[in-house]
Amino acid sequence: MPHRRIGSALASLVLATTGCAKPAQWLRGIASAKSSWPAGTVHEDTFLATTLGVRKHVVVYLPPSYGTDTTRRYAVAYYLHGLSGAETDWVSKGSIDVTADSLFASGTPETIIVMPDGDDGWYTTWANQLSFRTCADTLRNESPDRYCVEHERYDEYIARDVVQHIDQHYRTIADRAHRGIGGLSMGGYGAVIIALQHSDEFSAAASHSGVLSPMYVGPRPFVAPARYASTVEDIRPMAGQYYTRYLNYWGTNLNRWREIDPAHAAAQLVRGGSPAPSLFIDCGRDDGFIDQNRALHAELTRLGIAHVYTEWPGAHTWRYWSTHVAESLAWMGARIGR
Repeated sequence: MPHRRIGSALASLVLATTGCAKPAQWLRGIASAKSSWPAGTVHEDTFLATTLGVRKHVVVYLPPSYGTDTTRRYAVAYYLHGLSGAETDWVSKGSIDVTADSLFASGTPETIIVMPDGDDGWYTTWANQLSFRTCADTLRNESPDRYCVEHERYDEYIARDVVQHIDQHYRTIADRAHRGIGGLSMGGYGAVIIALQHSDEFSAAASHSGVLSPMYVGPRPFVAPARYASTVEDIRPMAGQYYTRYLNYWGTNLNRWREIDPAHAAAQLVRGGSPAPSLFIDCGRDDGFIDQNRALHAELTRLGIAHVYTEWPGAHTWRYWSTHVAESLAWMGARIGR
């Protein structure tokens, strides 16, 4: 897998492709800076995602010691982007690489951080599958080769294809105990539901401002106990602009909605006696999804599932996420990095 060093902004960027390397344009907007601590490197790979039936892109942050301690293996934290986002967001908008450099210099265990392209797939298997050709025949700014897939199975893609690619090409500790997953908004949902449904793969999950209770139909502000929809149509008022999108993902069968709801998935884990992943959840008090986060917090507490839950001032913005990603990274490192 060829690599070429092409830039620096507290972290060098290397673009890894099959057969050739070219400049990654998205990094050029990041201001160059100096730091008093060692800097990691950032790479962008392309690989065949067999679950989706297409090639996908993934951004990989390697910690400062990766290039010098060539016998060492590392835990891996996967960080998912939000709706309308891209695999580059956590670096270009959230400065997760700079945050990681600082944390690792302060004693947080070093980890590899992986940021895959999730399109607008909601990290789920769609009820209404679209062919690549149908997807390509839409008005979008992105090239179909970067956005469309043959099979919308985004949960399996993350849990299997992306993990397999990273374990095969980087020096990872390839087991559940040393693998975690985090994300924001749509990606916060993806991190939590994937960790719950693939608890054999991930031992920790972190959500910032996640869409964590898509079936919640209770009062706003939240009042316990959490109240969930008894029909799919009940979800329409709370889902608002997302309702049509949700129908593409999960259809009109209420049982399917229960399968993909984090609270119901957590209850299923408890009933089956499987170990639950460690969970970290935060949300801004001015965020439109705050009541969904409070609902899941209440349900996890009721189920006796240990988790970290925090509310901070702030809204559904990059200012909030870039401010608080340090907390989830430090929490993640303490769980998977030792």
